[in-house]
Amino acid sequence: MRSKILIIDDDEKIISMLRRGLAFEGYDVITANNGAEGLKVILNGEPDIVVLDVMMPQVDGFEVCRRLREGGSQVPILMLTAKDEIEHRVKGLDLGADDYLVKPFALEELLARVRALLRRKPGQEEAGDHRLTYEDIVLDVDSREVLRGGKRLELTAKEFELLHLFMQNPKRVLSRDLIMDKIWGYDYSGESNVLEVYIAMLRQKTEEHGGKRVIQTIRGAGYILRGDS
Repeated sequence: MRSKILIIDDDEKIISMLRRGLAFEGYDVITANNGAEGLKVILNGEPDIVVLDVMMPQVDGFEVCRRLREGGSQVPILMLTAKDEIEHRVKGLDLGADDYLVKPFALEELLARVRALLRRKPGQEEAGDHRLTYEDIVLDVDSREVLRGGKRLELTAKEFELLHLFMQNPKRVLSRDLIMDKIWGYDYSGESNVLEVYIAMLRQKTEEHGGKRVIQTIRGAGYILRGDS
């Protein structure tokens, strides 16, 4: 069965380009010209992935993302933004978006992101222990609950996956390429700092109750779960 992709964007040129490119790759494409229309489309049948523009009048992409996640939807969301500012990327990711692209972007890159998100649909967990512990952090794969020092951490889906990967590999240096392949499913691009954004967000949440830093940067090599500073 062909995957169904919903494009929500108020730019007709973007919609036309994406519709042609995605249809050529074999996807069923539906479109909406604004956030309110997009939400109505989703109510009539959730797509396999949503390509969501941020800057739209009335109901913008952030609000669409917020409503979907608060309503319990786990549909993969790829956000498009013309703003190459870290606070906008962090806001979208923190609301529950799975990935983002900054306009202008190459169609080939968007297609790679779409393929990766479709491979990593919610509910797909790797085999292994269902409850992982490192120092005072406890991660439950079945309930997707994370505790640190007995206090619950509110993580997005991608933050959970990232922490899960670290906790499966404690005290092991994980390269950027390996992390990007495991979590996003495509090769790391030096032009994209999505990994750095997620590392910063995950550190903030795991340290917000006074916990010491456990996700360390190994310059030139990657990251490691190690509580030595």
